[in-house]
Amino acid sequence: MTNRENLSANASSLLPAVEIETGAHPACAVIWLHGLGADGHDFEPIVDELDLSDLPAIRFVFPHAPMRPVTINGGYVMRAWYDIVSPDFSDRREDPQGVRESAMQIEALIAHENTRGVADEHIVLAGFSQGGAIALHAGLRHKRRLAGILALSTYLPLADTLPAEAHAANRAVPIFMAHGRGDTVIPCALGQRSGERLQAMGYPLQWHTYHAEHGVCMEELRDIETWFRAVFATPGRDVA
Repeated sequence: MTNRENLSANASSLLPAVEIETGAHPACAVIWLHGLGADGHDFEPIVDELDLSDLPAIRFVFPHAPMRPVTINGGYVMRAWYDIVSPDFSDRREDPQGVRESAMQIEALIAHENTRGVADEHIVLAGFSQGGAIALHAGLRHKRRLAGILALSTYLPLADTLPAEAHAANRAVPIFMAHGRGDTVIPCALGQRSGERLQAMGYPLQWHTYHAEHGVCMEELRDIETWFRAVFATPGRDVA
């Protein structure tokens, strides 16, 4: 397993990221987005917690979100995928421009994986909390089929724009959504409503809840392992 951090702004202005490869010449990739105020190192330890021994080599990419002021935190500057402008969970909660800017940065990371020989159908977009919201937003609008979308302790941002903006290439993308029933940061009921909305649109979504707060528990990790085996064993196929 190799671990490195790319902190340089290269020619394509990619976000800096931590990268971990589970083997030589990765055939698959997971682009995993952290939550508000964290950074790419936050989920770095999760790779060692996952049993991926029966899968092809995977490159985990943990990008660092840009620094920006966050309105609900008094304008304090922190790593954030978008500004949160309202403390409630109405349609006014997230800054649309920030969401779309971050989605474009994720598109650049996907394109970079393509240049390294990893096809879109072998790439999972993953994220926790605010990062999970961006994974959903970007993945459902991406123009080529992905292996899957993993969205943990999160919700669907800019939900009202999705019907018009969703791309047909990912209408059948496998989605894994999970939430802690005791989550006081992003209520489980909000995540569940987002999942139900996606299911009503016909997406093949797995919904999981756990006896947890705003975090990832061991039972959840075991379910993620199972899901990874399904989407990476036969990339691009539907996963019930």
